[in-house]
Amino acid sequence: MDENNTHIIEIKEFTFLGKSMESVSVIYGIFLIIWGVAVSFLSGSNSLTSFIPSIFGLPILLFAFLTIKFPNKKKLFMHIVVSLGLIVFIGGLDFSRGIIKGTLFNNIWADTSKLMMLITGLVFTFLCVKSFIFARKNK
Repeated sequence: MDENNTHIIEIKEFTFLGKSMESVSVIYGIFLIIWGVAVSFLSGSNSLTSFIPSIFGLPILLFAFLTIKFPNKKKLFMHIVVSLGLIVFIGGLDFSRGIIKGTLFNNIWADTSKLMMLITGLVFTFLCVKSFIFARKNK
């Protein structure tokens, strides 16, 4: 309490929409897994590439879960998570190839997945970086 008898709340953790970055990472991992499976199923794709979001979502989910389970290893596991999120973003940059070649949305499922990876990977990586900056400032 300060001299006016009001409570001062000290924020110790970065949150997004009221969720810790560990929880956001779990949600993002689950989203990527479901997206890859859904797109593969809905498009009738027999290609492993349609599962790329799921392939990255699984380790994001795993390492986010490990961060929650082993908080003493949070820094290591969350750095792995953000690295995977950055790879998702970089993979999504392939969306620009369709723009350059003039073949954008010739394959609606593939290009939609690339666009999703581009946008969500960018936002997720941005949030992780903001979280890391917040942690550094509030040591």
